[in-house]
Amino acid sequence: MDSEDDMHDANDVDSYEEDYYSGDAMYSEDEDDAGYEFLHNDSDDSDDVLVSRQQKNYTILKEDDILQRQEDDITTICSVLSISRDSACMLLRRYNWNVSNVHEAWFANEDKVRKAVGLLDKTEFKPPKAGELPCGICFESYPLDKTSSAACGHPFCNTCWTAYISTSINDGPGCLTLRCPIPSCGAAVGVNMVNMLTSDEDKKKYRRYLLRSYIEDNRKTKWCPAPGCDFAIEFDLGSGSYDVTCHCSYSFCWNCTEEAHRPVDCETVSKWIMKNSAESENMNWILANSKPCPKCKRPIEKNQGCMHMTCNPPCKYEFCWLCLGQWSDHGERTGGFYACNRYESAKQEGAYDESERRREMAKNSLERYTHYYERWATNQSSRQKALADLHQMQTVHLAKLSEKQCQPETQLKFIIEAWLQIVECRRVLKWTYAYGYYLPEHELAKRQFFEYLQGEAEAGLERLHQCAEKELHTYLNDDASQDAFNNFRTKLAGLTSVTRNYFENLVRALENGLSDVDAHGASSKTSSSKNAAGTSKSKGTKGKGSNKVGTTSRTDDSTGWACDQCTYMNPKNATSCQMCNNGR
Repeated sequence: MDSEDDMHDANDVDSYEEDYYSGDAMYSEDEDDAGYEFLHNDSDDSDDVLVSRQQKNYTILKEDDILQRQEDDITTICSVLSISRDSACMLLRRYNWNVSNVHEAWFANEDKVRKAVGLLDKTEFKPPKAGELPCGICFESYPLDKTSSAACGHPFCNTCWTAYISTSINDGPGCLTLRCPIPSCGAAVGVNMVNMLTSDEDKKKYRRYLLRSYIEDNRKTKWCPAPGCDFAIEFDLGSGSYDVTCHCSYSFCWNCTEEAHRPVDCETVSKWIMKNSAESENMNWILANSKPCPKCKRPIEKNQGCMHMTCNPPCKYEFCWLCLGQWSDHGERTGGFYACNRYESAKQEGAYDESERRREMAKNSLERYTHYYERWATNQSSRQKALADLHQMQTVHLAKLSEKQCQPETQLKFIIEAWLQIVECRRVLKWTYAYGYYLPEHELAKRQFFEYLQGEAEAGLERLHQCAEKELHTYLNDDASQDAFNNFRTKLAGLTSVTRNYFENLVRALENGLSDVDAHGASSKTSSSKNAAGTSKSKGTKGKGSNKVGTTSRTDDSTGWACDQCTYMNPKNATSCQMCNNGR
């Protein structure tokens, strides 16, 4: 991967200074040629802290923006189709606020659209001589000014209309497609009637439903799933990465609305979340760590002590833990309290093979899942801690450091950038454990390569985290010289750049399915090979590693040699692996 060798020299301050401040620190010249698109999310902070290295493929919409867009669409339909705003709003609702679809359907068959939406021509109504009309719901007679009707002309008293519309609004968003109370009538009840006949509270609810429908009915927009957030995201479909970051600082996947989870795909995330909450792991634990009572079949866990087991009341059955036989048949002749000759004999005869095999399989499966889950959860906890430290840095420490070093806070943003990078890297590292859990066991070469890359990523992140956390406190608590602080600035900025570059390339490699490793454990030449093996850098110079088609052994040929440890194909004149520094 690009910059991987740099990770081994991350503490070499002098090698960073010139490259970092020249704007191209640690990036290979051909990085853009790889054909990858990486959206760097400034996770969990305002947009003005880190500048995205790629063009954003989404737009964040505030409530005012949504209302303005909604108003513009209604105005467009009104002017083109020469209909009322009420009718235009109902049309757009019917066609999911897609102006093009409304135009296409309307000009193809206007009568069919009117009937489907409920836009009937206003019925000419001749008032009765008595000046009163019977309500179709309560059957009472009311003066004309106390009754109302939709375009169909069916009259109902205002009181019944209010109750009918209010009940529909309280039932939910279905009120946006409300029709005349007569079951056989399809006349639509629009915004004008709602505003005329309902209370202020109901009007507010209706407007909220109408606003939300503009986002929820449009396949290009979604609400930010963060609790209490009112921003919406408009996404440029087909533009690559689904990761988006809202103004509220929450990063999530636009496709599945789970938290941002690159490099893992949405299907894997769904399976991982389901597994974490499923009862299957409970059953695996029970199977691996307990045995059923021979009498009542209640599962029993043995966590200490001898082999003499007594089931809980009311069963109280006494049995041997190993062979599950009645304890009264056991004693000194069967091996005492801590062994069972009967069990050993029966095991040699194969009597317990199937049950023991199942128990062993369940235990291995549980241990493997626990291994990945604990590390997944640990990185999540570390990310939360980093978020808290970032907040503390922004609200307290930055001002203190600015005063101690006599520098404006704008010149200390490299510290905030470092913490934001730590937060983002913790998120990526967390999801690599879900990736590793579902990596096929039989693809040994990929698994070994993945574990090596993951280990390097952890080591690089720990270096950055330690520098941003422990070394920074030296300058917060003690008076340090300007030169020492400038050296620290160069080191932290360089580490941030190196770590960012490494993790971006790690994400690309994992999203590409580690295609640089073939089924036989060699490195294959693909368009992304430089992202999996990358550049080699020494002080003040940059060099590129050769990426050639590998073989399954370390034999020399005209193309180079493959490393036994990581399978990377090295140039034939290299004395050690450019990927892992393993000797030839």
